[in-house]
Amino acid sequence: MTDRRRQSIILVFVALLVIASVVVLVTKPTKKGLDLQGGVQLVYQVSAIKGATVDDDAIQRTIDVMQDRINQFGVGEAEIQRSGDDQIVVSLPSISNTEEAQRRVGTTAQLAFYDWEDNVVGAGGRIDPTDPQVTGANLGGAGAGGAEINNQVALTQYGAVLRASKLKAQTNPPGTIQTQTRTQYYLVNDEKKTVYNPVPAERISDLQADIRNDPIARSFLNAQGQPVGKRRFVAVPEGYRVIQAANNIDANGKIIPAGNRWFIIRDRPGLLGKDIKNAAQGVDSGLGRSNQPNVSFDFTSAGRKLWKKVTRAISERGAENCVPTRGLNRTDQAAACNQHFTIVLDQQAISSPTIDFQEYPEGIGGNSGSQISGAFTYDQAKSLANLLKSGSLPLRLDVISSQQVSATLGQEALDQALVAGLVGFGIVAIFLIGYYRVLGLIAVGGLAVYTIFFLAIVKLVPIVLTLPGIAGLILTIAVAADANIVIFERVKDEMQDGRSVPRAIKDGYRKGLSAIIDGNVITFLVAFVLFLVATAGPKGFAFNLGIGVLISMFTAVLLTQAVLGILGRSKLMSSPRALGARNRQPIWHRFDFNGAGRWFFALSGVILAIGAIAVGSRGMNFGIDFESGTQIVATVPEGRKANVDQVRDALRPIGQGDAKIQEVDGGKKLQIQTEDLTPAEQGRVNTALQKSLGIQPKDVSTTSVGPTFGETVAKTAVIAIIASFILIAFVIWFRFGLRYTVPILIAVVHDLLITAGIYALTGAEVTASTVAALLTIIGYSLYDTIIVFDRVRENLKRLPSAAFSQIVNRSMSEVLGRSLITSFSVGLPTLALFIFGGDTLKDFALAMLVGTISGAYSSVFIAAPVLTEWMERVPAFKARKARLVAANGGTLPPYPEKASAKEIDLDAAKKRRAARVTAPDEAGQPVSAAEFNQMVADLGIDEANAQTAGRPAPAPAPKPAPEPEVGGPVRRAKDLSPEEVTFRDDPVRRAKPGKPGKKKR
Repeated sequence: MTDRRRQSIILVFVALLVIASVVVLVTKPTKKGLDLQGGVQLVYQVSAIKGATVDDDAIQRTIDVMQDRINQFGVGEAEIQRSGDDQIVVSLPSISNTEEAQRRVGTTAQLAFYDWEDNVVGAGGRIDPTDPQVTGANLGGAGAGGAEINNQVALTQYGAVLRASKLKAQTNPPGTIQTQTRTQYYLVNDEKKTVYNPVPAERISDLQADIRNDPIARSFLNAQGQPVGKRRFVAVPEGYRVIQAANNIDANGKIIPAGNRWFIIRDRPGLLGKDIKNAAQGVDSGLGRSNQPNVSFDFTSAGRKLWKKVTRAISERGAENCVPTRGLNRTDQAAACNQHFTIVLDQQAISSPTIDFQEYPEGIGGNSGSQISGAFTYDQAKSLANLLKSGSLPLRLDVISSQQVSATLGQEALDQALVAGLVGFGIVAIFLIGYYRVLGLIAVGGLAVYTIFFLAIVKLVPIVLTLPGIAGLILTIAVAADANIVIFERVKDEMQDGRSVPRAIKDGYRKGLSAIIDGNVITFLVAFVLFLVATAGPKGFAFNLGIGVLISMFTAVLLTQAVLGILGRSKLMSSPRALGARNRQPIWHRFDFNGAGRWFFALSGVILAIGAIAVGSRGMNFGIDFESGTQIVATVPEGRKANVDQVRDALRPIGQGDAKIQEVDGGKKLQIQTEDLTPAEQGRVNTALQKSLGIQPKDVSTTSVGPTFGETVAKTAVIAIIASFILIAFVIWFRFGLRYTVPILIAVVHDLLITAGIYALTGAEVTASTVAALLTIIGYSLYDTIIVFDRVRENLKRLPSAAFSQIVNRSMSEVLGRSLITSFSVGLPTLALFIFGGDTLKDFALAMLVGTISGAYSSVFIAAPVLTEWMERVPAFKARKARLVAANGGTLPPYPEKASAKEIDLDAAKKRRAARVTAPDEAGQPVSAAEFNQMVADLGIDEANAQTAGRPAPAPAPKPAPEPEVGGPVRRAKDLSPEEVTFRDDPVRRAKPGKPGKKKR
């Protein structure tokens, strides 16, 4: 197949893909993330409850239950994903209340059904179903009792905890449902008679950790973790539970909180949440009913038997203990005698319905299900039905991070990101066309196809489009442009060497492909590592970056090559000037880069020292991703002004007067940062802002990060950086060898340290997205360095008798322009992100800008001189340098001189070897004089030293100047080994086989 036919097939294939991609873009919806459409994201830490372990199966069952619960609440496009070993991330679009989201999704929902009268504990640990002073039956009026607000035997939480702590541990007999809790620990204040934690801890160490993480309560413990003052730890033994009374509702349907009303119950459940199914909210519409909402449900086969057993016991006890009361009708008499069963959700009763012993004297069989009726609103009944339907969560869930983004701010962030993307694409396109002309037009066409492919994949997979993901898309435009630039610069080099346009295109792609592959492999590996260990936002960035690298390889290597191959012989590309080729030399031509290396090292040392002083004195401004806390961003209504003092005055009455407050976006927004706030406290902040400044809740976004999540982010950041270094070191060692790996890693560390110093000097906030930027910097820094080292690899073969410093100088002079242009193409869209991307992406873009500039500098002025210093200590290169110094009057020219270092035309040499007309000699046989002289000419070896036995010596050459002695006379170096001349991955060049009939070696 001819090249032209192959290129035509590629273009037709790409055209079909473009058509398919456009169809996808038109027909498929875009799946936007929470930061673009608004909603709530919750990150949960899972831990084991009694009788369970944190394993893959338990986590998956927990996710399944949470997903069922979300689906029942009608939250569209919600997502639940596992993160790491013990975290679950829940994303709820269109939810605007963090507290409501936590209640709906993250409630642990350890549901249990208790026979109330047979389990409620009175004074002295008494359990007596017949004693109203223990059960509270009818003490608040006929029918009163159960775990309700009006039960007169209710205690304060402090009183209930202290009474329960004096009881002895109990276990349930075999064959019955086991206790649901272990020993439970509380922190009580005997002076104020209060309890710190409404939810008990299973270990004192857990309770101590919770207290230390609470900025208000951390003073309750001393340095040894023991309570101070009148506080003490109290343990409630296994077999007993302290539960809060159920909430009530008034005549208007308004919820009446239970408040500080608590009970002690014996932990002997008759039924668990896992024993019921098909729960549904309904209406009590039978004959003589009140049409009040209720909850109906069915039982599992095991649950049906348990339900029959417990309701029979309750019904029989009600009939036995019922004493007729004068003046009560049948209905009121039944209400006074009926016994209760109580549904407990975690630490609070949610209902205490009665079992009518007159209607169900034998208990409730459960074959047709059952129902719960009581003081429900429709919403409460629906909520209870959903909790029962979802079942119990197998694991305990603790919120360690939450983020609530308003729809208004999400749309604003999307608009800013789109503007940044369009501007970034536009300026890159203008630059490419202005600098490369016709080649630039082809590259812009390739970038347009690249963008269409990328967006089509985003919609087809689908990939959730987030703000960091859009940043990844914008930067992958630079990746695609870089690949084109490397090729185009190679094409221009070939044209400047006198090759025709078609030949220059072909050779340019051939010679530039290795650098493109090396650079993109490194970038892809960095993205892969970041995707494996990062949290949600940076993970989206890493995924998009990796996808973009793969697509750019296709569009830059195949598409643009096919277009250039088709147009290569057209009049449009007949003039080198139309392709941006220039005859003039750059201003750095013949500059001694290695000779100036000490000045560049000194400059870097000064910059690093300033950065180190800044880091040591000012420290890094770590954001809440690392430090934990709550950050609230509020948009000020149009026409109103709000300053820091006004906001502080508004927050002072609710105890947040010490919050860190600043104006952003020219005063259009306010950013408030505090210690970690609970959802209820966040709600109070929103209310204060609304009352004092008119800021509506829909214009407020909140991010709350607990210490556990902050530690996770910091840990993953360190792991990502270390893993990237190890992986990159291995790849570079495999491709280039050890001597080339160390300078590259030194350059990368140099770039990271400079970026850290700039952040310390400017006070810019370090977030999880900054870590993503740092890892991306590693990729781009290596890309620049690989371009330089790739040319060094080529010139090592081209200049076999030049000093290593001369080869590096020559290489840097040839590729410096290319390195600057690739850095410029990355810097342009990054600058667009910094200016137009909004506050969310500004810190990320700053790290990228600093890293891009530093990477371009270090690849030429740090990595290459370090490589030179190391390589010139190799004996062969050291001797070669000494010989050249001696031949040039004691000095080494910065660049190879034509008289002393003959340059080999690798392409011509390859042709000569391939075009040999004589049959190859047998191994060990002498070569002809002509062949030997050609080898001498190719290697640039002084002919006076090229004599061999049996061959006439050429005319004597002038006697060279005396060589300086370095510990003795300098002797001519032995020939370099292949490992010292070429990189280890260079293919072994072999002569083409001779024609049939020729003698073969």
